[in-house]
Amino acid sequence: MTALPAEAGAIASAGRTEFGTITIADGVVAKIAARAAAENPDAGAAAARLLGRAAPRAGRFGMRGTDLAGLPKTSVDVDGSRAFLTLEISVRWPAPVAEVTDQIRSHLRSRIPELTGLAVEEVHIVVADLVTDITPPPRVR
Repeated sequence: MTALPAEAGAIASAGRTEFGTITIADGVVAKIAARAAAENPDAGAAAARLLGRAAPRAGRFGMRGTDLAGLPKTSVDVDGSRAFLTLEISVRWPAPVAEVTDQIRSHLRSRIPELTGLAVEEVHIVVADLVTDITPPPRVR
């Protein structure tokens, strides 16, 4: 068994490397960011918006609905080795909104570089809905 050089264990980062250019698509980073944001139990997918208003019961018509188990709407702009994130989430009531968004922002700033090698420059979070009518878990009989 031969030992690998110390550099071999390093994670390649996006951008120009000695092997060429590593490019990560915006959609891939958006999916990673959505999954990372969903790791917070007090945040989830927000209701779809229709004419500037939240449509919480839009799930009946096949549109995205408010769901703490769902992935938030996420868009990402990747510029070289930098990422700019925008998320639209719902927050569980009565969790403090500022605290939840700070936790998500901090988590994204650590997870995205860890998984992609991209530096997170900005994280914009829009809280579109507060989830108050949470269905209780089923009773065990």
